[in-house]
Amino acid sequence: MAPSTDSNVKEENSQGSYKKDINTKTDHVLQSKKHANDIFDVIEYLQSEKDKQIIFASNACRKIFCELSDRGDLYVGDLPEEDDLMSGDRSGEEKYRIFMRHRYNSCVEILLENIGHESFQVKETSLCTLMKFVAAEAKHPLQNPDSSEHFCFPRELLRNLVERLLSEKEDMSLLISRFQEFLEMDDVRYYVMSSVRDNIYKVMSRKKKAEIPVYKNNVFTLLSNINIPTQGPKMKKFLVRQDYRLDEWKVAKLKEHKRAFEQMWLMFLKFKLPSFMYKKILVILHESIMPQMSDPTLLIDFLSAAYDIGGAISLLALNGLFVLIHQHNLDYPDFYKKLYGLLDPSIFHVKYRARFFHLVNIFLSSTHLPAYLVAAFVKRFARLSLTAPPTALLILLPFICNLIRRHPSCRILIHRPSAAEEPCDDPYVMEEEDPAQCHALESSLWEIKTLQTHYHPDVAKAALTINEPLTEQEEDISELLELSAFEVMERELKAESKTIPLEFDTATELLKSSREVLGVHFSLE
Repeated sequence: MAPSTDSNVKEENSQGSYKKDINTKTDHVLQSKKHANDIFDVIEYLQSEKDKQIIFASNACRKIFCELSDRGDLYVGDLPEEDDLMSGDRSGEEKYRIFMRHRYNSCVEILLENIGHESFQVKETSLCTLMKFVAAEAKHPLQNPDSSEHFCFPRELLRNLVERLLSEKEDMSLLISRFQEFLEMDDVRYYVMSSVRDNIYKVMSRKKKAEIPVYKNNVFTLLSNINIPTQGPKMKKFLVRQDYRLDEWKVAKLKEHKRAFEQMWLMFLKFKLPSFMYKKILVILHESIMPQMSDPTLLIDFLSAAYDIGGAISLLALNGLFVLIHQHNLDYPDFYKKLYGLLDPSIFHVKYRARFFHLVNIFLSSTHLPAYLVAAFVKRFARLSLTAPPTALLILLPFICNLIRRHPSCRILIHRPSAAEEPCDDPYVMEEEDPAQCHALESSLWEIKTLQTHYHPDVAKAALTINEPLTEQEEDISELLELSAFEVMERELKAESKTIPLEFDTATELLKSSREVLGVHFSLE
């Protein structure tokens, strides 16, 4: 069958004529097989230069092919070439189904291309139409059913869609956010995870030395939008429920979803990532990724590599390592030694300062830590305090006091009689990387004494705390962790103003007029 020549799409259409034309041809295609050629004109609108025409035609194609699928008017099985349509002993009904199946494939191909259209409305409509086709194919498979593990879900169509979403050239974050609605379906999510894993391997293995930041950002956006439900061992929310051998269907099992989720993330994390991507992943790792994995300890290689990068990335990797150590019994040698090595002046200026102090507070919370180790951290923080900004000092000073409260064996750092006699001979070795060899327990906290004359009154007041016997109750520093320089200044400005005396004698004649002053002068005469 050839496309009709008397009903081709005109280049110029009035505002409403294209809608009327598409609606008319849609009705013709669905009402009678004699008008099958009208489908060419509807599909042609999908390639229009006008966004509104593409959107309207996409909805029309959705209506046509979903109804044809329900009727069983799309060819099922290995599709013959269209050139061979007239050859062979085929019935008219079979030829019609083969013809419409080829038109369906052409429509899908154009819709996939429109995923990269410059108009978001066109992208969104194409995405929703393709997902309608996924549901239609899942309900009425276009391939002969087999007894494989994937049953009859249209994996090929979904894989092609995922490939378009993971573009290497265009940021698809907004469209991926729209796609999240479909990821709430258990079957869609399971096959999307499988498709993403395969796509990552194909693209990043081929371009190991290329940066491809747009692609990696699209992958991260899609991955971070996938969440595994935690209730019950079986899944219940499907785009199309498969009733055949449901007990053997992997999609209906939570453990299979966790395994697919794990394989997808591990495939992504095995490749080299830019520093900004490490930060994005590590921020959500302990809350959004690790709990949904079947075996979180498989992340040890990624976390170790991230920890060795240094800077803010090392700080963020601490949380994941701590979870593995304390919840999954991971043996990570020299953890505290490496943590000690992260303490440098930059920790007071990084974006994740609050998170870092929160984590260090957790790491040093155990009362079973040796005294030399805690003393090393206390002394290191004290030495760094000499060059820290006031906002950091207001966190650091109560933090040091809390560590000493928690570990009474470190009180010797405060009460050392010899410290006053030898103020310039500090046995502590700041450059030593091993906390066991830095001689912190032999030193004293003279740095805190120095801060008692700090120019900022709040810092000086906080440093004076160490002169008094420390209470057993620790100070709550949670409110101080997010303290900024602006907030410190605002607090000072809002403080009650105090009257400061400028002279001993109150001035009484300053505001009198010159005439009054002369009057006083004349009276004296």
